[in-house]
Amino acid sequence: MATRTTKPRAAKLAGPKSVGEYLAAAPKDKRAALTKLRKTIKAAAPKATESLSYGIVGYKQDGARLVYFGYWKAHYALYAAGSFTDTHAAELKAYDVRKGTIRFPADRPIPDRLVRRIVKARLAEIEKDRLT
Repeated sequence: MATRTTKPRAAKLAGPKSVGEYLAAAPKDKRAALTKLRKTIKAAAPKATESLSYGIVGYKQDGARLVYFGYWKAHYALYAAGSFTDTHAAELKAYDVRKGTIRFPADRPIPDRLVRRIVKARLAEIEKDRLT
């Protein structure tokens, strides 16, 4: 009877364990924009908790998902934009918007004011849901 040999399992790639590690692992040309995006979100939602979730940076407010952000080769993405994407469609025309996700081109600055407004709108949605 022939013995079947098994190949060793591929080592699971260790991903970043903290937001700081996630940002440090980002390509050098994206770090400044990501750091600024992080500061913008924290300033708009100072009580939100920050963590890594789904392999990207996530924020929760009172246990509810607020927003997430990540980077890709050609864009940065802001996730969980809620109803903001529907109610501000004209303002978001310059960006690729899909089901609560807004993609900002990596070759242009991330619009801080817009991000701040999105985070504030999400905070209002969370508060409204909490009260109902």
